[in-house]
Amino acid sequence: MLKQGTIRHWDAERGFGFIDSRDSRDVFFHVRDLAKGLDPVQGMSVTYEEIQVGGKGPRAMAVRPISVKSHGHHSAPAPRRNGSGASGPQQRRSNAPVRTAAHASGATGSSLAMVLMVVWLGVLGWGVWMDRLPLWAPVALLVLNGATYIAYTIDKNAAQSGAWRISEKTLQTMALLGGWPAAWWAQQWLRHKSAKREFRIVYWFCMLANCAVMTALVWQPAALTGLLHRVA
Repeated sequence: MLKQGTIRHWDAERGFGFIDSRDSRDVFFHVRDLAKGLDPVQGMSVTYEEIQVGGKGPRAMAVRPISVKSHGHHSAPAPRRNGSGASGPQQRRSNAPVRTAAHASGATGSSLAMVLMVVWLGVLGWGVWMDRLPLWAPVALLVLNGATYIAYTIDKNAAQSGAWRISEKTLQTMALLGGWPAAWWAQQWLRHKSAKREFRIVYWFCMLANCAVMTALVWQPAALTGLLHRVA
């Protein structure tokens, strides 16, 4: 049955949320139930197909923004009142600038990450070619990046099932050692650790620190070695 409602809660880290409809305030939906490209936010009006899952209550499938065509016709927005008396459409308009800014920031970060990856791979290849880095370095980094992506996958599944989690410190350490490219792709594809501001700040620090050390190893290995000796 096609219904309309408003997202009242969305947990980006765990990948699920609840929709407030005329019939229920606890219509569960999972990240797998979202229409392609939908970035859910609290207060967003949506349409969905409601099913009943045993004794667990209603669940929303095929969740779409209310402005998108569903089954060949446009669904009309259902006005809702919030605590200040503003209707649903007014509330969506007030949230639009925030979402636009967030998307623009994400696009800028993605572009910078891609540029850094290209530069990082170029520095790595040039360092091996010039005998500034050992031949096993690319192999070790490939293995590390594979392990990093697997770690994100395990932690994502654990977050959804309530199982034992991999610590954020471990994930950040893997990024700092050179697994940050795989960590970035895992954040984008798995939608894991991509919305937590504190984690992202530390992650970008680890990314930039690794790039700086890699560059120093290739272009100024003697200077870096001397600095490490002075610190020790």
